[in-house]
Amino acid sequence: MMMRWLLPAALILLDGWTPANVSTAAQDHQRARSFGVAPGVLTPGPHNAITDVAGVRVGHVTLAEGKALNTGVTAIIPAPGNLRTSKVPAAVHVINGYGKLAGISQVRELGEIETPVILTNTLSVAEGLAGTVEWTLAQKGNEDILSVNAVVGETNDGFLNDIRARAITKNHVRTAIETARGGPVAEGNVGAGTGTVAFDFKGGIGTSSRRLPETLGAWTVGVLVQANMGGILTIDGIRVGERLGRYFLKDDIAGDTSGDGSIMIVVATDAPLSDRNLLRLAKRAVAGLARTGASLTNGSGDYVIAFSSHPETRRAETTEPPAWPELPNDAMSPLFQAVAEATQEAIYNALFAAETVTGHRGRVEALPMDRVKQFLSASTAKGKRTASP
Repeated sequence: MMMRWLLPAALILLDGWTPANVSTAAQDHQRARSFGVAPGVLTPGPHNAITDVAGVRVGHVTLAEGKALNTGVTAIIPAPGNLRTSKVPAAVHVINGYGKLAGISQVRELGEIETPVILTNTLSVAEGLAGTVEWTLAQKGNEDILSVNAVVGETNDGFLNDIRARAITKNHVRTAIETARGGPVAEGNVGAGTGTVAFDFKGGIGTSSRRLPETLGAWTVGVLVQANMGGILTIDGIRVGERLGRYFLKDDIAGDTSGDGSIMIVVATDAPLSDRNLLRLAKRAVAGLARTGASLTNGSGDYVIAFSSHPETRRAETTEPPAWPELPNDAMSPLFQAVAEATQEAIYNALFAAETVTGHRGRVEALPMDRVKQFLSASTAKGKRTASP
């Protein structure tokens, strides 16, 4: 069986499969800023990615073969070291809960994450759990651990991928974790975004970041999305979906489900936040999602996972009173602005980087960037839009 994998770091062969085409670096593609689309007023980090948050790493395993197989795994490592014995504060916000986010109850109860965050397809959540648990148990210092709360999110890639074949294995999950790294992050048709569809165009993985100025603490907020949602695409205020004639409720059909879909949004920050303020931060990611035109329909599974990688907020299992630093409520508003901007741009990056796929049940075209560029140029010429630097 020949299979194409895209790994962001070292190549590891598993299950007897031989890669036919392997990329070990971030993809060479244009991002939103290449077209002058730079939402907001804040400045991105050096990579404009979730990995701009200190200690955060991302790994992808991409499975693509013919029409049948277009799926994968994306792993986000929240912080260095042993996550099980030194947890990170975290929160989960459910926008519309038609989805399967494993591990959510313990995160909500205790306000912390103790494993990598895994994204994959709907029918591979079990493998996500198994791979993450095995990897965690194998870490030095976890020899006596008897419980692991793995966090695994999903979106459904069943149009482009033969999802019932359940091609993802626990070894793919472990590989995504073990090859995770900092720096540039591959986007578009990679990892858990390989088979996704967004706004009736090819979706995928996207990421972005914002760094506050020194006067506001110089904190960084990074976002990574698995974009698979529907709605009426809007790019930087331009009603692109309508102009392209592809949007939710176009035909005014009762029971129209074209706006259905899902998005997983992972938010990282190096700001010292409690789980309470991380929940507030997660809720503000919805502002960025809404600006892209997502409809958040009845059949959509939309979740935000937020965590802090600040080293002094790490949590050990102890009965001693904690002495964690914590930003006050009055310092949160700039971070709220940052997460909204980064979420919006991450979604655009997912769409701009994606490529057309002919898959299991049909073909999904990439966003026609030549036409989008025309829309953007015309809007700028009329003075309705100013590209950020």
